[in-house]
Amino acid sequence: MRALRMVDWNHDPELHDVPAPVPGPGEVVISIGGAGVCHSDLHLLYEFPPGLMPWTLPVTLGHENAGWVHQLGSGVTGLEIGQPVAVYGPWGCGHCHACSEGHENYCRNASLGTPVGGLGADGGMAELMVVPGRRHLVPLPDALGPAQAAPLTDGALTPYHAVNRARHLLVPGSTAVVIGIGGLGHLGIQVLRATTDCQVIAVDTRQEALELATACGADHAVPAGDGAPLAIRELTQGRGADAIFDMVGSDATLALAAQTVSVEGHIGIVGLAGGSIPVSLLGLPFGINVCPTYWGTLPELHEVMHLAGRGDVLAHTTTYPLERAEDAYAAIRAGQVLGRCVVVP
Repeated sequence: MRALRMVDWNHDPELHDVPAPVPGPGEVVISIGGAGVCHSDLHLLYEFPPGLMPWTLPVTLGHENAGWVHQLGSGVTGLEIGQPVAVYGPWGCGHCHACSEGHENYCRNASLGTPVGGLGADGGMAELMVVPGRRHLVPLPDALGPAQAAPLTDGALTPYHAVNRARHLLVPGSTAVVIGIGGLGHLGIQVLRATTDCQVIAVDTRQEALELATACGADHAVPAGDGAPLAIRELTQGRGADAIFDMVGSDATLALAAQTVSVEGHIGIVGLAGGSIPVSLLGLPFGINVCPTYWGTLPELHEVMHLAGRGDVLAHTTTYPLERAEDAYAAIRAGQVLGRCVVVP
């Protein structure tokens, strides 16, 4: 079968012929109906130095996946051949306290770089993918196809989890700011709109991104730049935002978050741009929480799929056939994509 492979560090991905996977005991092979193209893969492909991750290359890319059950390994029950499913991406040990609660994204026994599908283990940029356990598969609602569901397994799950960490602050009359209206941000706005009654302010450098934010339900769209802090303060009657979700994570966006968060507010760092935020007693508003987050929990993926099934959270997508998957990565690298790209084998 054909698969898009990461063949070396600081190197473009390549299409190769690889053997079709065969499930071992407890494993499930799915036929891929959609594989999301995530911006974080660009960091992996072009920025990580050799040796940073404990992986053996080559490996098939694609960590946002959905499809149909294709083949069951021995001992697997509760699934039917042809059943549409989404793949929960963060694979933990399954035994620690965090995993027992479905929080495999915070597995206590997983170290930096522990292989998961598309990130060290073979992912979904192929016709077939092996999933190591039944628990990593979430049935899709009737109204949601795999190509629609795939980008939500990270692109919506990640902001949903970030919002959940600040949900106690997002009461009626509160304000949330979403910085960066790309693949994560436009879905984060929809999550806020569907699950809270707060005012939502979107911030981005691009006019087309701000228009997408408004279409997704943002109450206000603020251009990034020197005037953004004052605009946010004015929209919050001088108080600042109760919760800020930084989908970029650069020095500049984190500085904006620090300037505009309210007393006892929350800064959720979601993006991987590598910025930092100085923390000191008098350097930030009192009582704030600065919270880096990673992906989301298994129960939260069930909740995301429920929201998507009723039409409350849907990705703005551009689709590519597997033969043009390399073009999808090139388009994201060139900044030509609003929303998410999805490869459909």
